[in-house]
Amino acid sequence: MKHPVDAHVGKRIRHRRWMLGMTQQQLADRVGIKFQQIQKYETGMNRVSASRLYDIAGVLEVPVAFFFEGLEGGRPSPTAADYLCDKEAMELVRAYYAIPEAQRRRLFDLARVLSEAAA
Repeated sequence: MKHPVDAHVGKRIRHRRWMLGMTQQQLADRVGIKFQQIQKYETGMNRVSASRLYDIAGVLEVPVAFFFEGLEGGRPSPTAADYLCDKEAMELVRAYYAIPEAQRRRLFDLARVLSEAAA
């Protein structure tokens, strides 16, 4: 049975890997393990050891504490980052930041107006 903290850490690994546009295979190669192990970490099926989490943090260029953000009292609490664990949302974020800044600002303003109109 998955422990909620292991599942949370796994989601944070996946989130950061997606943000960097890195595949499971690329992460596994850089950490020195098989990609299947990354899959198990990301689903929370396998617990990540402290030394392995340290190695993963180095490859993903975040402090180890990044993987525990959003935990309250040892249990995950819903955060905005939970939305970014969705692959479609991550693709949208990547596409958004690929747009030149001036156009991105106009797109942001349009999205704000549309969301206010929908409310």
